[in-house]
Amino acid sequence: MLKKKLTEYNFPEDLKKMTEKELELLPYEIRDYLIENVSKTGGHLASNLGVVELTIAIHKVFESPTDKIIWDVGHQSYIHKILTGRAADMCTIRAYEGMSGFPKRDESVHDCFETGHSSTSISAATGFAVARDLAGKNHEIIAVIGDGALTGGLAYEGLNNAGDSKSKMIVILNDNGMSINKSTGAIARHLSKLRLSTTYLDLKKQLKKTLKGIPCVGEGIYTGVELLRDSIKYAIIQGAIFEEFGFKYIGPIDGHKLNDLIETLTLAKTMEGPVLIHVLTTKGKGYKNAENNPNKFHGIGPFDPTTGVQLSSTSEESFSQVFGNKIQQLAAKDDKIVVVCAAMSDGTGLEKFREEFPDRIFDVGIAEAHAVTFAAGLAQGGLKPVVAIYSTFLQRAYDQILMDVCLQNLPVIFAIDRAGNVGQDGETHHGIFDLSYLEHMPNLTILAPKDGQELSEMMEYAISLNGPCAIRYPRGTASDVMIEQTEGSDVEIWAVGKMVSIGADACELLKKMNIDAGIINVKRIKPLDQAGIIASTKRVKHIVTLEDNSVIGGFGQQLSSLLLEKGILDVKVTNIGWPDKFIEHGSIDELFEKYGLDARGVAERIRKAVER
Repeated sequence: MLKKKLTEYNFPEDLKKMTEKELELLPYEIRDYLIENVSKTGGHLASNLGVVELTIAIHKVFESPTDKIIWDVGHQSYIHKILTGRAADMCTIRAYEGMSGFPKRDESVHDCFETGHSSTSISAATGFAVARDLAGKNHEIIAVIGDGALTGGLAYEGLNNAGDSKSKMIVILNDNGMSINKSTGAIARHLSKLRLSTTYLDLKKQLKKTLKGIPCVGEGIYTGVELLRDSIKYAIIQGAIFEEFGFKYIGPIDGHKLNDLIETLTLAKTMEGPVLIHVLTTKGKGYKNAENNPNKFHGIGPFDPTTGVQLSSTSEESFSQVFGNKIQQLAAKDDKIVVVCAAMSDGTGLEKFREEFPDRIFDVGIAEAHAVTFAAGLAQGGLKPVVAIYSTFLQRAYDQILMDVCLQNLPVIFAIDRAGNVGQDGETHHGIFDLSYLEHMPNLTILAPKDGQELSEMMEYAISLNGPCAIRYPRGTASDVMIEQTEGSDVEIWAVGKMVSIGADACELLKKMNIDAGIINVKRIKPLDQAGIIASTKRVKHIVTLEDNSVIGGFGQQLSSLLLEKGILDVKVTNIGWPDKFIEHGSIDELFEKYGLDARGVAERIRKAVER
């Protein structure tokens, strides 16, 4: 056991002073501490268990915060937080007003760049490196990126720019999915060892200098040797692609051998220009439940650490499951239906679809822009593609939705999961902008179900359309919401999706305040129900819009614009949605209450507006 508890160390300074024996024990202590805390709070467990030794080695070799460490996606930064003085705060991770589950600049000077979406670290690191060079400084820049994130095109744009810039930086490829095949054979192992050798690197420099120094023929001889070297490299070195980008490739390295990692990172510090270190890790390492089921423990709620069973699981169907079941039923009747997802087939409820129709589901990896244009090609080829992506990630494909789908009026269905506030994952994951970035797109129909039954009906409707359609639905259970639309004499609430039930509850509270309020279920956001809205203005002089979306550019502002366009100026409109800011992490209920989007908050805001 370590001499102190993790919370008693002054990290990262004390890490530099640890004995070899203490360093050997540290990964075990961290894993135990991580499992103990995440089992209570929930969070991203498997990915963090896989980078324990790697994170220790990074902080052992480099000097954070002077050296800049950029974590791609960021959900694997829990160990980084522990080793930068935040171990005591792990019990609050992802809780309201607690520690974020992602790097946050205002949380620690050791978090130099905020990351919640993938494939960004290499581009950011290149910017950091060039800024350092222009300032005449010499600190290190380190980007940690996963093999999954390398499916994103931005990663290759970053590699291309970094290699061209020739700025000194280190990219660590954390390969826990074996998507880059491991080199095999004695020659490959030997050349990997040579790449780790400073003697080999010095030899390359000396060879270049000597051959080019030979009068008249030296340049030609060196070119011939380079071509021969490249031919061998392409035949047996899997890192050739990175070398062509201008990186020196090291690897693959066992990501759970701490001493090897420390030696490799120490060597990389001495090398010039951009370096890529290929590290092999096991997702969920050290916790059998997570090793055996890494997908389940990628992001999990509180669980029993002994059994791995989640404590608060519900038997009620989620919106994702309703979607998955319905698209499976529809596909059984129509062989033109295909599904496209972006590395989240399980998260979007497509497990059963994948089992029944393995040739009709296409997981393109973390490449949302490609997913949309790929779907456009499928549609143009006569198929009926359904693109299932979380709201926050679909915004990465804005241009492709607009130009490749809507412009051509192609029958692509967007199943937008996790729309609205999603809770503990915070700013980078809330899906509160999709209405704002979709509503102005011509040809696009936008729907929002209040419950699972409506989602099922909307899927059938969308399939029948001969043009693009987006259906946005929230995280959580899809229990039927038995609410009848009602007309009011004082005010009418036009509520979108999950906000219908909140609006109905607010109506009951308003009755106690002597305010007669009606509730309208806005199933279709676009095209607007112009006739229904105008009819509402003839019944009441106050309309309230209620949506789980940013109030800027949302449904409410579209309704307000319609009334202005029609010259209806004697009806007051109150738009209620998320304010013009990034919403922090916390439980969904806590955040709805804080921002006045729960039933009581909505009723109070309407009361004040009516009284004014």
